[in-house]
Amino acid sequence: MSFRVVRSSKFRHVYGQALKREQCYDNIRVSKSSWDSTFCAVNPKFLAIIVESAGGGAFIVLPHNKVGRIAADHALVGGHKGPVLDIAWCPHNDNVIASGSEDCVVKVWQIPDGGLSRTLTDPVVDLVYHQRRVGLVLWHPSALNVLLTAGSDNLIVIWNVGTGEVLVRMECHPDTIYSACWNWDGSQLVTTCKDKKIRILNPRSGEILNEAIAHEGSKATRAIFLRHGLIFTTGFNRSSERQYSLRAPDALGDPIVMVDLDTSNGVMFPLYDPDTNLIYLCGKGDSVIRYFEVTPEQPFVHYINQFQTPDSQRAVGMMPKRGCDVSTCEVARFYRLNNSGLCQVISMTVPRKSELFQEDLYPDTLSDEASISAEDWISGSDADPQLISLKGGYVSQAQSTTLTVTKKSNVLDKMPPRGPKSGGPPTSSSPPAGATTTTSNGSPAANGTSPASQANSQQQAAPIVVNGASEKELTELRTKFEDEFRKLKAIIVKHENRIRSLEATVKAMADRGTTETDGTLLNTSTPSPTITAAGNQSATPQDDHHGGDGSSHYTNSNLAPDEV
Repeated sequence: MSFRVVRSSKFRHVYGQALKREQCYDNIRVSKSSWDSTFCAVNPKFLAIIVESAGGGAFIVLPHNKVGRIAADHALVGGHKGPVLDIAWCPHNDNVIASGSEDCVVKVWQIPDGGLSRTLTDPVVDLVYHQRRVGLVLWHPSALNVLLTAGSDNLIVIWNVGTGEVLVRMECHPDTIYSACWNWDGSQLVTTCKDKKIRILNPRSGEILNEAIAHEGSKATRAIFLRHGLIFTTGFNRSSERQYSLRAPDALGDPIVMVDLDTSNGVMFPLYDPDTNLIYLCGKGDSVIRYFEVTPEQPFVHYINQFQTPDSQRAVGMMPKRGCDVSTCEVARFYRLNNSGLCQVISMTVPRKSELFQEDLYPDTLSDEASISAEDWISGSDADPQLISLKGGYVSQAQSTTLTVTKKSNVLDKMPPRGPKSGGPPTSSSPPAGATTTTSNGSPAANGTSPASQANSQQQAAPIVVNGASEKELTELRTKFEDEFRKLKAIIVKHENRIRSLEATVKAMADRGTTETDGTLLNTSTPSPTITAAGNQSATPQDDHHGGDGSSHYTNSNLAPDEV
């Protein structure tokens, strides 16, 4: 007699329940962009959704208590000149959100407590570096003000938002970057690309630590780091069937698990809860949310259940564990947008009879405090994220702070030179378009005006040193360059006069009846004059073997007829 032993798990009976319509958000014009993004970002204070907007890109920010039907003229965040493609809340400041757009600019915004009363168009800082649309923004899990952006220019750029400068520039992808994800302490990065490969990178140097083919299909793939180091991916096989896989970082090409799901063509977004090791798969255009548990026992990725809805989803966002209701044993909360404009709130709960705090369901979770600064991270320090207990409910340990951006003089000194793929190379002493530098008294200097020229007007100004060169050496170098420019200009004028002389000669030849046919000069009257070419070499016509047509050829081995 054989029987099947049911796997023991406290999440076997997780079930989802949609809140009533009056507890959801309605009349939202969700974006119709074809870019593969969740279009939604949630934190314990706000819900942000990318919306359709005429004359540029915008997204709406709603406090959680503002439910019901949203007015058509509700205030937006609308400073982009192109459609917004991705948004992400800062994990260490619930009032700060970053957005990437088709206008190639990344903007960081400060949202006031209570939401917006009027349309916000002034960001805290503009991050200008990408040359094509920016479709991915991602904050570092433990370092303060470290932001990753990726665009269709195949570049990954890591910023220090606090100073507005570029920390790292990675140019190791040959095609469009689909997704990126930090590991638990932010020491490694996993990316997926249009070339079907999955890569593990060193985020400080851009070095590829390992790479392999992720899925054989040509559609978009996505990958995330799990808490204990494994990598979970979603994609398509050659028959366009959707798949998911589990891989070890040191054996990317040999998946631990590879499972085919269905034949739908919507890209699947894996949403991960590191506290419970649950993975939720939400596909664009799907009407279901599947969830799985990752365990050390085979088959390692265990299917639990799925939440079914009657209509398909356009976008989805997942609430951090800090925003879940521990009194009802809620382990996840999703904000699911339909094409009809309804943002449906779905609560995933584990049924328990006791009303006490369930410590097994709620281990210490991610806090809103940063572990290290951006300067410490780029210098080589790594740290696990700060954790807090949810016993008694979440209470923010950090006061509501305003993001301040301190622009540095010579911001690009630490920036690697830009290669040919990313446009013109800015020098170490000229900031990019949109950036500003500051003088010693803190006043901004416009592009084209160096901090040195403004500091000279101040009394007792200290000598300025740029890349180890003093002000005197820079002046001498400038004088030398000006002399070279004058010489080059004289040479150009000389050659211009010579070109005009040659053009006059050719015109005179044409007036005398000389024509050029197939590289041969046909002389129908008098012999043409001798033409002096470069290097004082003359080209004279000589009689060749006449075939009765009276033609003659130039026999100068140094000049081709078209050069004359």
